[in-house]
Amino acid sequence: MRLVGTITGEVKTAEFGILVSATNVEKGSFVRVYHEGYGWVLARIDSLKRFINSGGEEALVARAYTVGYKQGAHVLMPKTPFRPDERVYSADKALIRDIIGLNKDRSGSIYLGSLDGHNIPVYLDIRKSIGKHMSVLAKTGAGKSYTVSVILEELLKAQIPCVIIDAHGEYTSLKYENDDFDSMLQFNVKPRSYENQITEYAANVVTNPEAARLTLKPRFSLDELIEIMPMKLNDNQKSILYDVMRRLESVDYSIQDIINAVRLEESKTRWKVINGLEMLRNSGVFEGKPIPLDTLIRKGQASIVNMKGVEPKIQELIIAKLAKDLFNAAKLGEVSPFFFLVEESHNFCPERGFGNALSSQILRTIASEGRKFGFYLCVVSQRPARIDKNVLSQCNTQIILKVTNPNDLRAIGQSIEGFTSGMEEDIKQLSVGQALVVGECVEQPITVNIRARESKQYDAAQAEIKKKKKPEKKGLVDKIKPVFLMDDCEKEEKVRNKKPDKVTHKSKKPKSKDKENKKNKKKRSKRDILKSLFLKDE
Repeated sequence: MRLVGTITGEVKTAEFGILVSATNVEKGSFVRVYHEGYGWVLARIDSLKRFINSGGEEALVARAYTVGYKQGAHVLMPKTPFRPDERVYSADKALIRDIIGLNKDRSGSIYLGSLDGHNIPVYLDIRKSIGKHMSVLAKTGAGKSYTVSVILEELLKAQIPCVIIDAHGEYTSLKYENDDFDSMLQFNVKPRSYENQITEYAANVVTNPEAARLTLKPRFSLDELIEIMPMKLNDNQKSILYDVMRRLESVDYSIQDIINAVRLEESKTRWKVINGLEMLRNSGVFEGKPIPLDTLIRKGQASIVNMKGVEPKIQELIIAKLAKDLFNAAKLGEVSPFFFLVEESHNFCPERGFGNALSSQILRTIASEGRKFGFYLCVVSQRPARIDKNVLSQCNTQIILKVTNPNDLRAIGQSIEGFTSGMEEDIKQLSVGQALVVGECVEQPITVNIRARESKQYDAAQAEIKKKKKPEKKGLVDKIKPVFLMDDCEKEEKVRNKKPDKVTHKSKKPKSKDKENKKNKKKRSKRDILKSLFLKDE
C-alpha cells in the first residue's frame, strides 16, 4: 500500500482534492481512503493539475471521485465527507476487484483485457455481460471489430452458441491463429484457431465460395409475409395474399407456389403482389433445402452469416426472416440460449428519421423481450446516433471505444443512465484499443485496454488467404529447367515445322539408330547433372 498524498481543499462526499506527494500517479488510477464511519473507501483520480504554490514550489493536485465502499453484497456511497488531511493510498487489487465487481478467475467470464493504469485482468461475468443485451460502439478505426472478436473468442471457449450477422465477411478470420506473439505475451494469451467451432453461410456463394449456401424456410404467417415484402401493400393487395395463404397453409409450399396462386386472382392489383414475391424468390434465400435452426444454434459453435456481396434490401430480408424464426423458436424453447450479433446495426434497425428497414420491427421486439427467452442481442456500429434509440437503450452492457462525433456522443449519453460530461471526455480521449465499459457487469464505469486476440486480425487473415491462392514464384531452377528439359523429340518437331529452304542441298546420310540413342543418352546425362547442381544450390 503506497502513500499517494493527502486530502486537500474542499471535501465533498462524492469528490475531493489530493495534494500528491508520490510519483507515477496517473489519471484513472484507483486510490483508497479511510473513513471513520465506513472503513476503506475506493476512489478514482479523474484529473491532475501541476502549478507553483505561494511558497514558490511546484505542486501536483489531483481531483478524485468516490466510487464507494462494500457492505455485504452492495456497493454504497459515503453519506459524510472524509476528514481534511486524511492520507490517501494506492488501492490494492483485491479492493478494486471487490468494489468494481470484477470476477477473480477466468472461468465463466469474458477476459476483455486489463484495467487501465493497473495490472489487473478484467474478467466480466458472462451472464451479466450478455444476459441483458450488449452494444459495441466506436468510430471507424478505433478497434470495434477487434474488440468484438475478443468477445466471440471468450464466448466460444465458454461453449455459448453464437449467430453472427457479418456485413463485410470480417469474422472468418477467427479460423486463423494469431502470430503477433509480443502482443499476446503482454496479456498472457496463446494463439488459437476456432476453425472447428465455426460454420460460415452466405447468400452469395459466388463472392464467398468457401461458405455454405444460406437457405431459409419459406414458411410465413400473413403478417410475416407482409412485413418482409419489399414494398408496402394496400388493403386489396393484402386481401389477395390473405386468400392465397389461407389456401396454402395446410401444405408445404415455395415462393413460386405463392406466385402461381396469386396469378389466378382476377384483381389487377395482383401484379404488384407478384412483383414483390418475385423479388423474394430472386433473392435465392428461399430456394433449396432450408437450414434447420438447431443446426444454426449449437453448443460451442458460431454460425457466421456472411452478407458480403448481397444487396442491402436482401440483407434486411435475411435478418428479418432469420431473427423472426429464431425468436419464435426461442419462445417455444426449441433452441438453447444464444448470442445474436448484428454488425452495422444502424443499417438494420435505424433510428426514425434515418430511413426504415425490413428488420427494424423484429430487432426492436427482440431488444425489449428477447432476454426472457435467452435471445441475447448485441448491436455493433460506428454510428450510434443512427441506431434506433429504443434498441440501444435496451443494451445494458455498453462497450464504447473512441467516439468523437457530437451526435454520436449525444446518442450514447441518452442510452446510459448516469452519463456525465466527464465520461464524455473520457470517451473522446480514449486511445485505439481502449474501451469504456459501462453496465451491470461493473459497479463503476472502467477503462479497459483490450487484450490481444488469440486468432488473427481480419486484414492479416485476408492476406494469408490470398497468399495461399497466389501462385508460387518461379525460382532459378524453374526458369532454366525448360531449356534443359526440351528433349530431342521436341527439337525434331520444331525442325519439322520449319519451312524448307528454296535451295536444295544434298541430303546427309541418316545416322544409325544405335548412334542416335547413344547421342540422346549422352545429352540427357548432361542435363541431369546440370539439374542436380541447381537443385543442390537451392
